[in-house]
Amino acid sequence: MKHLISLKEQTKDDIIQILETARKLKTLRKEGKFSNALAYRTLIMLFQKGSTRTRLSFEAAMTELGGHAIFLESRTSQFSLTDFGDEIRAVMRFGSVLMFRALKVADVEMAASYNQIPVVDACSEKYHPAQSLGDMLTMVEHSGGPARNATHSVAGGLENIKKVAWLGIENNVSNTLMLTCAKLGISFYIAAPEADPVSIDKQLNKMAEKTGLVKRTLDVKEALEGANYVHTDTWMNMEFFSAEGGSASGGESSKVKPEFAEEFERRKRTFAPYQLNAKIIDTYAPQAKIMHCMPCHIGYEITRDAIDHPNSVIFDQAENRLHIQKAILLWLLGKHNI
Repeated sequence: MKHLISLKEQTKDDIIQILETARKLKTLRKEGKFSNALAYRTLIMLFQKGSTRTRLSFEAAMTELGGHAIFLESRTSQFSLTDFGDEIRAVMRFGSVLMFRALKVADVEMAASYNQIPVVDACSEKYHPAQSLGDMLTMVEHSGGPARNATHSVAGGLENIKKVAWLGIENNVSNTLMLTCAKLGISFYIAAPEADPVSIDKQLNKMAEKTGLVKRTLDVKEALEGANYVHTDTWMNMEFFSAEGGSASGGESSKVKPEFAEEFERRKRTFAPYQLNAKIIDTYAPQAKIMHCMPCHIGYEITRDAIDHPNSVIFDQAENRLHIQKAILLWLLGKHNI
C-alpha cells in the first residue's frame, strides 16, 4: 500500500509521475474538463493544527475528482478521550485516504503502519511532502514546462532548473523540498544559521547530501547567485502563537504565548540577515523567482516588496496545491492513468 509521508519512500520516477498527472489535470481543468475518477470515494482530513491552503486544496481536489472530503478536527472530536491507535483505526474505516495534518509525524507513521488506507502527511513537524511537490510543479511551469506550452513535459521543465536556494530556518518544508530537488538532480543551496530542532531528520539529510547536490552556507550571496528559485518560510512555529491572535504577521508580537516569547525574540535576531527581500534578489539573483509556501509573515522572513516583486510566483504556488493534491490522491489509489 502506498503512503506519502516524507518523500524518502518515493523514487525519482514516482515524483515525476505525480508531477505529470498534476500537469495533465491542470490542463484539463483549464479546458473545463473534470474527472470522476474518485466518485463515491471519501477523503478523511484529520487536523491536529490549523490550515488554510492544505484544507482548501485537498477538499477542492476531492470534489473536482468526483469524491467527498470530511473535515475532522482532533480537538472537537474524541481523540483526546481515548487511545490514539484505537481511534485512528476506527476513523480510517470511513474513508479511502487519510490526509493527516499532525503535530507529530509519529502519529502519521502509526496510522500508516496499520495499512488500512493510504495516508498522507499533510504537514508535520518534520515533513510537508504535498507542499514540496506543489512547489516543484510551480518551478517546472516557470522553467519552460507545461504552463508555457501544454505539450511540454515535466522533464523539459526540470532540465532548466539548475539551482534552488533556501533562506532562513531549516524546517519541515525545507526538508522535503531539499530531498525532492536532490532526487531530481537539482542543486539545493541552504543559507540558514540553524535548523528547527524538532524538524531534524538525520536519515533524510543523509539521503539528500549523498547526492552531492546539497550545499549549506552562511553566505547569502553564495546561496543566491545563479539560483533559478529562492524559497523561504516562517522562522516561527505555529505553536508559538495563541489561537485567538493567530501568527506574528504584521509584527504583532503580543500574539506570542508567554512561554515562547524569549525564543520568538531570539529567532528574530538570528534570522534577520536571511530575510527574503527585493534588495537581495535584485542584487544577487535578479533572474530568480521568489517563492513562499504561505502564510507570509511580512517584515520577518519576507518583505512586502518581495511578495509583490515581478519575480514572485507565490500565488501560483498556492494554486498549484490544488492540482498536486489531485495527483497525489490519484497516485495513492492507483488511478493516475488519466
